[in-house]
Amino acid sequence: MDALHTDLYQLTMAAGYFHRGMASRVATCELFVRRLPRHRRFLVAMGLERVARYLEGLRFTDEQIAYLRGLPALADAMTPAFCSYLRDFRFRGDVWAVPEGTVFFPNEPLLRVTAPIIEAQLIETFALSAVNHATTIASKAARIVLAAGDAGVMEFGTRRAHPEAAVDAARAAYAVGCVGTSNVEAGVRFGIPVLGTAAHMWTMAHPTEEAAFEGYVAVFPSAAILLIDTYDTLVGAARAAAVARDKLKGVRLDSGDLAALSVAVRQILDDAGCASAKIVASGDLNEHRIAELRRAGAPIDLYGVGTDLVTSIDAPSLGGVYKLVEIGGAEAGAGGERTPIAKFSEGKATLPGAHQVHRFRDPAGKLARDVIALDGEPAAPGAEPLLAPVMRRGARVAPPEGLDAVRARVRAEIAGLPDALRRIDDDPAPGAPFAAEVSPRLGALVEAVRARVVAGAG
Repeated sequence: MDALHTDLYQLTMAAGYFHRGMASRVATCELFVRRLPRHRRFLVAMGLERVARYLEGLRFTDEQIAYLRGLPALADAMTPAFCSYLRDFRFRGDVWAVPEGTVFFPNEPLLRVTAPIIEAQLIETFALSAVNHATTIASKAARIVLAAGDAGVMEFGTRRAHPEAAVDAARAAYAVGCVGTSNVEAGVRFGIPVLGTAAHMWTMAHPTEEAAFEGYVAVFPSAAILLIDTYDTLVGAARAAAVARDKLKGVRLDSGDLAALSVAVRQILDDAGCASAKIVASGDLNEHRIAELRRAGAPIDLYGVGTDLVTSIDAPSLGGVYKLVEIGGAEAGAGGERTPIAKFSEGKATLPGAHQVHRFRDPAGKLARDVIALDGEPAAPGAEPLLAPVMRRGARVAPPEGLDAVRARVRAEIAGLPDALRRIDDDPAPGAPFAAEVSPRLGALVEAVRARVVAGAG
C-alpha cells in the first residue's frame, strides 16, 4: 500500500520510460549525502531496513491505478498496457547497502540499486524519505547518547512529531543507544523497552501532593517513579521519600536548575534511606545541556529527551540524494555493457559508475580513512567493504537484522571514531570534516566521463 507514497514525477517518468520502449533498460542508482549538516561530524545510517520492507511489498492496487488514471498529468499515459504493467509490478532488482548503524560521511553511497529503469526510478522518493528522516534522528540521538556517558537516555518526543514519524524516530533513537522510548506503538512494532512515569496533571488532579504520590505508589508499587517538581522540588523529593520509602524507584525533575536541584534531591533521598532511587531529568534537554550537567557533577542517572531529539532541532533535515550512476540494456543482475553516468553541475556533481566504500582503520582500531572506489575494484589489504548485498532479483539474501545487532554495531562504530569526530561542540574540530578519498581508478573514470560529455555537448 506504499506505492503512492511518492512524488508525481516518479510516475510520469515511469510512464515515459514505458511508452518510449525503455522499460527493459537497466539502471544503477545510488543514495548518498553530499555534505554534512551543520553541527555534525558524522552520520549514522538508518532507515535502510524500512526501504527493504517497502521493496518487498511494493504493489499497485486496482484502486490506486484507478486514481492515477484520473490525474490530468498522467491521463494520457494511463493506457490499458501501462495499467496492466502497474498491476503486475514487482520490484525485481538487486540492492546493496551499508548495514544499519554504520557511520558514514559525504558522497559515500548508503544504498545501491540495480534494476530495470522503471523500478529504479519509482522507489526514489520513498527511499529518500525513509533514509533521510531516520538517519537525521539517529545522528542526533548518537550525539545525545555520547553526551550522556554512563547515564541512560530515554526518547520522549512522540508529541513533537507526526505519529508515524514518531514511531520511526523511536526506533532510530533506540538503535543508536537510547535505553527506551515513551512511544508504546514503537514498543509493539520493534520490541523497544517502553518507559514513562506520570505527568504534572496527575499531581494536580489530587488534593495534595502526598495524595498524588500515595495513589501512584498504590497502583504501581513496583514501578514508582514520581514527578516531584509540580510545586516545590525539594519538598516534593522529601514527600516522595516519605510516602514511597523502599518502593521508590526514582524521582523525575522536569524544570529549574537541574544541576543544583539534583544534588539537593540526591542528599534528601539518601538521608531518607532511598539511596537506590534513581534521579531522572527531563525538560528541553539536548546534548549540550546534558554535557553541562555532567561537567557540573549532577548526580543524574537517566535523561528524558524529547523535542530536540525527534526534530533534530539544530539540523532538522538531511540532503540525501538518489542519482543515476550507470545505465545499460541488460536485465538486472545479468551481464551486459553498462555506461557510467555523472553530473557535473556546480555544487551537485556526482561520481560515475557503481561504487563500493573501502574503510581503513589504524592499529588501535580507529577510523583512519575511507576510499570510494568502483564496485569490484580490488581493495588494499586491511580494507573493510561497507556495502553488502541485501536483495537479489527482488528477494532478500538474508532475514532482517535484529535491533540488538544494530545497537551493537553503532556502539562499535562510534567507539571506533577518532576523538575529533566524537566531539559534540559546534565549533569545527581540528581536521574536520572527515572526507572520503576517491580511488585513482574512479578519478580516471570521472575525467573520462567528463571528456565524453564535453565532446557530446560540442
